[in-house]
Amino acid sequence: MQNKTFFPPVKEIERKWHVVDADGQVLGRLASQIAMIIMGKNKNTYTPFQDAGDFVIVINARKVRVTGNKLDQKLYRRHSGYPGGFRAESLGHLLERRPEEVIRKAVWGMIPHNRLGRRQIKKLKVYAGPSHPHEAQVPSPLEIRSE
Repeated sequence: MQNKTFFPPVKEIERKWHVVDADGQVLGRLASQIAMIIMGKNKNTYTPFQDAGDFVIVINARKVRVTGNKLDQKLYRRHSGYPGGFRAESLGHLLERRPEEVIRKAVWGMIPHNRLGRRQIKKLKVYAGPSHPHEAQVPSPLEIRSE
């Protein structure tokens, strides 16, 4: 008799809340570890087609670090679909204007771009300053490895 693969029932998936301080952390390394937690790859019950990840609160997004010349050279591009609707914004400008969006975009690039990924990105809460409104969930501090 063959062993059956175990898939945890959706109602039995336990979701925890973690808080991460982005102060002095490198953007890409921070985002990759956050993406792993949001997808649930840090759990032994990980299944690629189920949303089994935890919630992550990122504070001090304004103080995230980038290496090299990315502040000036990295561009975020978008187009409205209308003639002349192309817009480009540097990482440095976006970090000044909306620092939460920089971390959200970095994590979004590392999770699936489908319905599952859209559900997973909703578990990421990013705040520019040191305070957040999720104290009632009793988030545990999460140490991010800065290698």
